[in-house]
Amino acid sequence: MNQKQTLKLQTSFVRYRILLLSIGLFVAGCNSPQKETTANAASTTADSVANATDSLASTGALTPKGPKPTWAPEITAPMQVVLEKLASYKAPPLPTLSAPQARQQPSPTTAVMDVMQENNIPVPPAQVDTTGKSIPVAGGSIHARVYTPQTGPGPFPVIVYYHGGGWVIANLDTYNASAQGLAEQAGAVVISVAYRQGPEHKFPTAHNDSYAAYEWVLRNATSLKGDPKRVALVGESAGGNLAAAVSMMAKQKGAMVPIYQVLVYPIAGYDTNTKSYQQYASAKPLDKPMMEWFFKQYLRSAADGNNPLITLAKAPDLKSIPPTTIINAQLDPLLTEGEMLAEKLKAAGVAVNQKTYNGVTHEFFGMATVLPEAKEAQALAVADLKKAFSK
Repeated sequence: MNQKQTLKLQTSFVRYRILLLSIGLFVAGCNSPQKETTANAASTTADSVANATDSLASTGALTPKGPKPTWAPEITAPMQVVLEKLASYKAPPLPTLSAPQARQQPSPTTAVMDVMQENNIPVPPAQVDTTGKSIPVAGGSIHARVYTPQTGPGPFPVIVYYHGGGWVIANLDTYNASAQGLAEQAGAVVISVAYRQGPEHKFPTAHNDSYAAYEWVLRNATSLKGDPKRVALVGESAGGNLAAAVSMMAKQKGAMVPIYQVLVYPIAGYDTNTKSYQQYASAKPLDKPMMEWFFKQYLRSAADGNNPLITLAKAPDLKSIPPTTIINAQLDPLLTEGEMLAEKLKAAGVAVNQKTYNGVTHEFFGMATVLPEAKEAQALAVADLKKAFSK
């Protein structure tokens, strides 16, 4: 075998190993034990893309196979390609499954990874180290993954990150690289929190766990190479709801309020008949029946839906919320409530930077290897966080 053949074989083997690792991560159960390793092997997840420089997203080379869905005539071509790949798995609708079954289904992240693999889109190397931590909470403990920049000794600013999944599905692996990308781009220590989920743990367990994790971070930031005076919150979807709720709880409990928060298409209300719920009732990957199923799995009763920790705009003291960035997707049932929350916060005197990205759906934020809008949204979040950290 000549040198050229050997190099080709080695390259193919590396790509094969990356694909196998990615598949293994995405089928991991939501409540499976999670081991942490230095130079995080999980860096191959789809949204670990902050420094990717040669993706098809920049060339517009991703071409859908079919017509645009009737509910999304404005959808971008790359976004449609991801949804077509997700549909190709023919997974049953989540509302027809139990929560444990739902946690085993392919996710939008799975689809992005397959699109990347099929189109030879590279995955950038990790620029952080990771460790696992156990955080005590009422009735037990929860797991957290700590991402530490490899750029120096610190102290670094700190981000507490809450993943999405309707308080029911998904886990740290599913959203690994959102957390990793924030750590790399913002130069921050990121603590990603594995809060307990419904229906095994009903409301307000996830909220209480999330707040307990925030207090733990304040107490332990220094030992994590972090600066306890520069702590921000970031959350996606249900995690966006948790981030906002933690800010409210911190004020109520007399703790230090985070200096900033980024809410990415947050669940901000219980009303499933808003304008965007009606317009995008059949949207993918999140539709109205799925959101109703999430509420049923997590909330104890309909009364919980009106709790200010769920319907955020009903909080009695919105002016105590820290400066906020809210990122929304146009083709998303949660669009209306995200924009309404932004207006409510502004009316209360909170500094808000809200932006809606057109042509993309719920979960787009972590798809920067294939969506230019995701790169832009990540850059917006990081710029706002850096500005807050520098004050």
